[in-house]
Amino acid sequence: MKIIKLPPPLKIKTPLSIVIEKRRSRRRWLNKPLELEKLSTILWSAQGITDTRYGFRAAPSAGATYPLEIYVVASNVMNIESGIYHYNPMEHALEIIRLGNYSKELEDACLRQKWVGSAPANIVITAAYARTTRYYGERGYIYVHIEVGHVGQNIYLTAEALGLGTVAVGAFYNDRVAKLLGLKGEEPLYVMPIGYPY
Repeated sequence: MKIIKLPPPLKIKTPLSIVIEKRRSRRRWLNKPLELEKLSTILWSAQGITDTRYGFRAAPSAGATYPLEIYVVASNVMNIESGIYHYNPMEHALEIIRLGNYSKELEDACLRQKWVGSAPANIVITAAYARTTRYYGERGYIYVHIEVGHVGQNIYLTAEALGLGTVAVGAFYNDRVAKLLGLKGEEPLYVMPIGYPY
């Protein structure tokens, strides 16, 4: 599988209190490409490795089971082709799933929410529940849903700090999103369009 190494995440200097105060759900985007450095920073804040010795990540996970996977549906990101990518946190890299502009297909799968189709990139968070439920049983489903909330908030705050915007989309046809991404053993939980707010 071809891997595209991402640039290091940017260092954010905006005080956290200001970022939290400004955070809003954004649904309109400027017609402006997304810099790969900014996408890299958002992906790192979602699932990036923060402790190489133990493999700990930017968001907490019950028992460090890390059931979440991150995908990018890119249509207007600098220095990469339009396509569907999987984020590899260990390598801080993108793995190419398939090339082409699939933003409209994702929009259709998300009940035609236009902010999905018009964003330069969409982050899709999926869950492999078995990684957590094999240790915690049925309670593991709750832990996975708590975890996706942590990751979603990290994405919100990082986007805001970078002058970008996002909105957490939970209304979509699971089977259509799964088919688009080629998922096996994972369920989509969130779609988060990323762009410069209008």
